[in-house]
Amino acid sequence: MNQHANLAHWDLRQDLAAAFRWTARLNLHEAVANHFSLAVNPEGTRFLINPNGRHFSRITASSLVEIDANDPATMSRPDAPDPTAWGLHGSIHRACPHAACVMHIHSIHATVLASLADSRLPAIDQNTAMFHNRHVVDDHYGGMAFEEEGARCAQLLADPKITTMVMGNHGVLVIGRTVAETFNRLYYFERAAETYIRALQTGRPLRTLPEAIAEKTAQEWEAYPGFAESHLRELRAILDAEDPGYAG
Repeated sequence: MNQHANLAHWDLRQDLAAAFRWTARLNLHEAVANHFSLAVNPEGTRFLINPNGRHFSRITASSLVEIDANDPATMSRPDAPDPTAWGLHGSIHRACPHAACVMHIHSIHATVLASLADSRLPAIDQNTAMFHNRHVVDDHYGGMAFEEEGARCAQLLADPKITTMVMGNHGVLVIGRTVAETFNRLYYFERAAETYIRALQTGRPLRTLPEAIAEKTAQEWEAYPGFAESHLRELRAILDAEDPGYAG
C-alpha cells in the first residue's frame, strides 16, 4: 500500500493532483500562482488546496493542504495557503456549497478574453456553446483576490447554473461538483476562448448560433454521459505511465 494512503480523501487528492500536473503540461499555469481547491465535506467548507509557492508540475496528492473556510486561524498555520488562495477560494467555499471544486488560472486566451471591453463568450461553435448562459463576467476588478475581493467574487457565483466566471482584467475561474467536471470545463473554456480570439483576429463576421440551438447544445454537454470522467481517467492513465509521482 502507498505510504501516504492513510491520508483522508486519497482518491480525491490524486484526482486533484493530476489536474494540477496536466494544467502545467498544457502551459495554462503561471509561475507559482493560481490555485485549485476541492471540498471534502458535505457543507463544502473543508477543502483541499495547493501548498503555498509550489509549482503545478510538482504538486502531489500528499502535498495538498486541507483547510477549513470557517477557521479564522488558517493563515496562522505553518502550512498556511497563499493569502489570495485563502481570500478567493475560502470565500467561495464559505458562500457556495454547490461549488465543490474551484479552479482559477490566468491562462493566455481566457485572460485575453478577460481583457476585452466586452468579455462575454458568444456561442460560435460547439465548444463555446458549452458556456452559453452559464458564464458570468466580473466587470469590477478591485485588485488582488484577498478576502474582500474574494467575497465580492463569490457573490457572482450564487446561481448554481453559473459554472464559469470571466474575471475581468484578471483571468478565469471555473466551478463544478467534481475534479473531473471542473477540469473538463477549464480545459474547454480555454479552447473556446482561443477559438473566439482567433475568429476575431480574422476580422470577418462571426457565425453566432441562435439562442435555442446554443442552449440546446449547452444542455447536451451537461447531459453527455461520462465524458468528463473519461477525460480525467485518460489523463491519469497517461500520468501513471509518464509522471506517476503526482499520485504519491
